[in-house]
Amino acid sequence: MLNLLAVILPVFLVVGFGYVAVQQKLFPSSGVDGVMLFAQGFALPALLFRAMSTLDLSTLTIDLFLSYYGGATVAFLVIMAGARLFFRRPWEDTIAIGFCALFANGLLLGVPVTQQAFGQEATITNFAIISVNSIYCYGIGITLMEVTRAHKTGASLAELPGKVLKGMFSNNLIIGILLGLAVNVTGLPLPEFLTDALDLMSRAALPAALFGLGGVLCNYRPEGDFRTIAWIVSGSLLLHPSVTWLIGSSLALPVDGFRSSMVMAAMAPGVNAYIFANIYGVAKRVVASSVLIGTAVSLITSWFWLAMLH
Repeated sequence: MLNLLAVILPVFLVVGFGYVAVQQKLFPSSGVDGVMLFAQGFALPALLFRAMSTLDLSTLTIDLFLSYYGGATVAFLVIMAGARLFFRRPWEDTIAIGFCALFANGLLLGVPVTQQAFGQEATITNFAIISVNSIYCYGIGITLMEVTRAHKTGASLAELPGKVLKGMFSNNLIIGILLGLAVNVTGLPLPEFLTDALDLMSRAALPAALFGLGGVLCNYRPEGDFRTIAWIVSGSLLLHPSVTWLIGSSLALPVDGFRSSMVMAAMAPGVNAYIFANIYGVAKRVVASSVLIGTAVSLITSWFWLAMLH
């Protein structure tokens, strides 16, 4: 057990370094914005581009997607239903709350945890999952939110496809994924100086993003309805991986795919959940608190799921 904790602790320590650095004013809050802009706007898209351009497309299997996204979808629906039925939240709030369980922090936490636990080669199937993550999650979230708002305001649904596509394809991470897949499918040769530059930037992606994530979390304050927060965190850290485990087991998913889907499913809600809530101006306090508390609690729950995998 202690060996497993030693495997995942470095990842969370880097997040902790960012948190403490900002909290103790060793690193300015304004600097965090720059770190995250670099990480999310440039370094992570470069990492995803390189991963997708060299990805073995045979890893993109229906069983892998059913295992991970089946768990994510069930968690999304259950958490959303609970927010509506148990906590009487408005429909727009319930969608943002459910989005927390749908969008796990697989890129910033799942990939480095998998790498620490099982080695660099084991992350191949993580990137296979990530290849459709933003498209799937934002596609569901934006569509439901826009349909809800259109129904509320009486606006025409004819504009819905344009709004959904604009929201999805203005995201740098999605652009990096799609460009990488295009290079992969077409076999377009890239000059070595370009791939070397992208690899150099990619190596900074995860450390910068983890440190920046800690700084971002420092600016959140646990507040709001703690029953709702507990509901979100339990759905993200327990329900999602449990359903993924059941589906992966029933489909006899290969070890690599099962392992990656489980680690990704066991991660806390991603910062993208707060970004989504902030875009629409709904449930921001509850979602921000869920990201913060979920990230802290996931140190223990991810330890448990890794122990189960071993």
